Amino acid sequence: MEKLLEQIKKGTVWAFPGGVHPPQQKTLSNSARIARLPLPDKLVVPIKQHIGANGKLIVEKGQQVLKGQALTVPVANWSVPVHAPSSGTITDIASMPSAHPSALPELSIIIEPDGKDQWCELTPTPNPSELSHDELVDIIHQAGISGMGGAGFPTYVKADIKQPIEFLIVNAVECEPYITADDVLMREHAKQVVQGIELMQQILNPTLCIVGIEDNKPEAIAAMKSAAEHNANIVIQTVPTVYPSGGEKQLIKLLTNREVPSGGIPADIGILVHNTGTLFAVQQAVYEGKPLIERVVTVTGNTIHNAGNVWALLGTEVKHLLDCQGFSPVPQQRVVMGGPMMGFTLPTVRIGVIKTTNCILAPDHKELAEPGPEKACIRCSACADACPASLLPQQLQWFAKSKEYDKLQEHNLFDCIECGACAYVCPSEIPLVQYYRVAKVEIKEQQAEKIKADRAKERFDARKERLEREQQERQNRHKRKPAAKTSDEKQKVADALARVKSKSSDGDEKSAVAAAIARAKAKKQQGEELEPDNSEVAKERALRKEKARKYKEQKAAEGESSPTPDDKKSAVAAAIARAKAKKAAQAEQSPELQSDEAPAPADDKKAAVAAAIARAKAKKAAQAEQSAEPQNDEATAPADDKKAAVAAAIARAKAKKAAQAEQSAEPQSDEAPAPADDKKAAVAAAIARAKAKKAAQAEQSAEPQNDEAAPPADDKKAAVAAAIARAKAKKAAQAEQSAEPQNDEAAPPADDKKAAVAAAIARAKAKKAAKAAAQAQQSDEPSAAEQTGEVEPENSQTHSPADDKKAAVAAAIARAKAKKAAKEAEQSAASEHSAPEHSNEPQTSSGSDSEQTASEQTAAEKKKAAVAAAIARAKAKKLQKEGNDQS
Repeated sequence: MEKLLEQIKKGTVWAFPGGVHPPQQKTLSNSARIARLPLPDKLVVPIKQHIGANGKLIVEKGQQVLKGQALTVPVANWSVPVHAPSSGTITDIASMPSAHPSALPELSIIIEPDGKDQWCELTPTPNPSELSHDELVDIIHQAGISGMGGAGFPTYVKADIKQPIEFLIVNAVECEPYITADDVLMREHAKQVVQGIELMQQILNPTLCIVGIEDNKPEAIAAMKSAAEHNANIVIQTVPTVYPSGGEKQLIKLLTNREVPSGGIPADIGILVHNTGTLFAVQQAVYEGKPLIERVVTVTGNTIHNAGNVWALLGTEVKHLLDCQGFSPVPQQRVVMGGPMMGFTLPTVRIGVIKTTNCILAPDHKELAEPGPEKACIRCSACADACPASLLPQQLQWFAKSKEYDKLQEHNLFDCIECGACAYVCPSEIPLVQYYRVAKVEIKEQQAEKIKADRAKERFDARKERLEREQQERQNRHKRKPAAKTSDEKQKVADALARVKSKSSDGDEKSAVAAAIARAKAKKQQGEELEPDNSEVAKERALRKEKARKYKEQKAAEGESSPTPDDKKSAVAAAIARAKAKKAAQAEQSPELQSDEAPAPADDKKAAVAAAIARAKAKKAAQAEQSAEPQNDEATAPADDKKAAVAAAIARAKAKKAAQAEQSAEPQSDEAPAPADDKKAAVAAAIARAKAKKAAQAEQSAEPQNDEAAPPADDKKAAVAAAIARAKAKKAAQAEQSAEPQNDEAAPPADDKKAAVAAAIARAKAKKAAKAAAQAQQSDEPSAAEQTGEVEPENSQTHSPADDKKAAVAAAIARAKAKKAAKEAEQSAASEHSAPEHSNEPQTSSGSDSEQTASEQTAAEKKKAAVAAAIARAKAKKLQKEGNDQS
């Protein structure tokens, strides 16, 4: 550090890369003193003349203001106020063209001076060394001072920096051609500039202050050295005349040999840079109490007759400056704000002077010719050689044209100081600086949009979080315990509960609901959190499950309560019972046939009544059988539903056979006159058939219970038992057929319809008798086995079959017996019909009438015999088919 300080004090200067040497043209304006101009007709004061936020307006249209009076107040960071340049009246506050290459409108205050130029009350500070750091910074801030060399950075921000500063550099180089404002200011006001430097030293306390002046300003150098002789910490350093040595980063490199990092600021390396005009404004604000309302502006160019520097009030229109200096425009005249290298052409001369305006240039066509058309780049690299920031202007121009903004940032576009050296040396006359300016603006707009989007997203997330939090709070409020009830409210609740209890005695469900309501109210009364009470429903569900489980266990126990006896014995017992039933049916049929010899009822109603009485008796017998069967069948339960169904089917077949046998007998016994109406007979027959079917269904429901004693062990044994039963049924049918011809001596019925009705009635009686027999066979199994010896030998044969072959043999034997019985029935029927013919001959010898009658009776009896034989054959065939089906 000491070595660097020694080198600086010795006058050592370090070079920076690039740079150009354009014609200076400074002698046009630096030979005369700074002039004062008359007051303009109006002042256009933009409220924003610096980098940062606008100030807040504190004046209004039509208001009278004084010179130096504040028009705005700072309200945000990097915000500085503006002041009235002269006394007068505010005629308007409107948007006016800005001092910018785009000339975009900006809010401006238009003041009409009153000519008095009357100052407001000022507060000078004769001894600023007594002021604190904050007081000095506040004075600078309220005076509205910002950088007057180029960018317009607020001076109070630099003054209030928290980082330690080693070097305070005063930029008095003024390298731009034509501009001499700082040169003349240092010549005439060197003392005030040095006082401003000392004020900044008091604020920043730097190690050393270096004033850099180009070697083409000898008078300014002498004046500054003379004014700073008393301060050893101020060094006046002469630098070579190279453009752009006045750039901030280039000047730091020249005077300290330090480089500002890319994207950084000089304060990052302990250096702070101020302009000469800025330091003069600081001195005026502190010592004189004057705000920044004017500055030195160079008005020059070949079209200006009195080129020089003037004190221009901020807001003075450019036209007023040109007119005061003797402006003689040429065709297609250009007016440039700034120098020929970094300045820009004004779209109109009605734009006001601002804090950063240092020059108004009005050249002719020879002095500053119009640029020619842009040509293709020849890749000469002259732009890269001239660039003081060591950038690649050619690459940057390509990326800017193709709008590849990411690559522009990668190639450090924002390190460009827009000095114009690259465009100055370009042989293709490519306006490189214009490309860079446009690209910078677009990139900044994109970044601003991104910042807005990020902030909007943050606001959205914050709002969403707030809404969720509020919703959660509302839910928590609902969950809070209710306030305690008074004694009156509790008494009302108790009365309501009592009423509910009194009304809830009708049923269990209502009681359960009332109990639930009562519990809920009790919990609510106690301040507890209400919860659903399903205890009663759960108890009922558990009770139903327990009942179902016990029922299943009971059924399983009934199935396993007692072991079944030998399957063969049970089959024999069932066969014996069925045989008894058939015998009882035959016994019942014989008295019916005898009783039917009497005259039949005189009319159809009596016959229907008799049939109804018979059906009622049959139903009563079936009910008695059903009530008796459960008592007899408590010993054992069926092991298989299929076997019980087989036994029921066999019983139904037997009942049908008995009914068919009775049909052949009843037509002969019904000698009484038949019903006179066929329809009535048909109805009676249908009623009889329906009742017979109903009795059969009752029998089917009773048979599985009657067969619970000993079900067969397997299907083979059941088949054997079925074959035996069929054989017995055939034998009974044969016996019935032998009895029928004897009972059929009476005259045949006179009408076939009457015979059909009588047959239906007989079938119903047969079915009823079969049901009664089935009921009796279950209760009389032991006695039946002793009384029917003729069945036992057949049943004894069922003990021996062990396989399907034996069952088939038994079925074949049963079919053979059935055929034999059918033949015997036919023979007996033929012999019985012939016998009556011989016995009747002596009786018919009395006369010719009786003989004719006997012959007619003989013919009828023959028809009867033929019918009986046909019925017997049909029954035999049917029994044979059923035997085949069962086997």
